[in-house]
Amino acid sequence: MNINELSEAVIGAAIEVHRELGAGLLESSYEMALCRELSLRGIEFKRQVEVPVIYKGVRLECGYRIDLVIAEMIVVEIKSVEKFEKIHEAQLLTYLKLSGHRLGLLINFNVPLLKDGLKRRVLDLPD
Repeated sequence: MNINELSEAVIGAAIEVHRELGAGLLESSYEMALCRELSLRGIEFKRQVEVPVIYKGVRLECGYRIDLVIAEMIVVEIKSVEKFEKIHEAQLLTYLKLSGHRLGLLINFNVPLLKDGLKRRVLDLPD
């Protein structure tokens, strides 16, 4: 699967989770359910991936974790909030930059229709 097909497959899995569970649960519940759905669909992922911060050449263990990294290509940040705030998108972009990945999905499960809780972002990385 190429990165766009993979992105569509992850979104499809998230839609299925939302269809089954609806809105109003904790982020951790959606994360676990999405992991189960990805497994059922045979999509490779890693959960709670540590992201170090490099400051002036020193690796700082600050406790940042990416919710999901899909097939070493896509960063997924899961939310269950009333609405997206600018800080949520900034967090996704920072995780993309720190991890070296180009594509990120920000998924808010606390919405009536999941399509209204999806943001797909591509980071232009320097060559």
